[in-house]
Amino acid sequence: MVSIDTVYQRVLALANKEQRGYITPQEFNLFANQAQMDIFEQYFYDLNQFARIPGNEYVYADADNILEEKLQIFENEDTVNISGGYTVAGSGGAFRNLPERVYRVHRIELEGVNCEIQKTRDFNSCLSGGPLTKPTNARPIANIRDNIMRVFGDNGSAIQPTTVFYFRKPTIVNWSSYQILGAAAYDSTNSVNFELHPSEETKLVIKILGLAGITLKDPTLYQVAIAEDNKNIQQEKQ
Repeated sequence: MVSIDTVYQRVLALANKEQRGYITPQEFNLFANQAQMDIFEQYFYDLNQFARIPGNEYVYADADNILEEKLQIFENEDTVNISGGYTVAGSGGAFRNLPERVYRVHRIELEGVNCEIQKTRDFNSCLSGGPLTKPTNARPIANIRDNIMRVFGDNGSAIQPTTVFYFRKPTIVNWSSYQILGAAAYDSTNSVNFELHPSEETKLVIKILGLAGITLKDPTLYQVAIAEDNKNIQQEKQ
């Protein structure tokens, strides 16, 4: 977890260093959520890249292990039912809408059996193929399209899966304040911190400064933030 107040104060201090302008809490909240999602989405691209690079004997310095640690914060599993947000989609009641919290599904199970998650083209080919390619409850197949989860088992019929393993979206952050003696004071009770790993604090500050530079119409602030962000990315991928 990263303190949203710490990040906000650092952003204000750096943005106002040369009297560039003030970043309101409303603007900061918008920038903060954008920055958090940018960092979160990048994890999946980096994981794909680092998985192809040989690791090392030091777990704490292995890029793949570091990313796994950061992603574990967001890893969840759900029992598929309507009360959990998996509402019915389509006819027959077997297709399910994925809840808003689901960002990326990485495993679907049918009574403990792993469903093979396929691309739409392969999925349709299996269903329209012969007996050797058609799914069964012992070899179910799954597909996610337009945020709708489809699973097929015995006799090529749609069936409701039992469990979904996925990465959820980060909680929306919020810096809140209250008035005391005419000034705004940080309200920790009504604020929501970043869910990202503590090591991402500096990256959050840099990304938010870059977004603030656009609003403040300060190309220098934007360019400095982008240059610092690119430097960090290069260091991580060396």
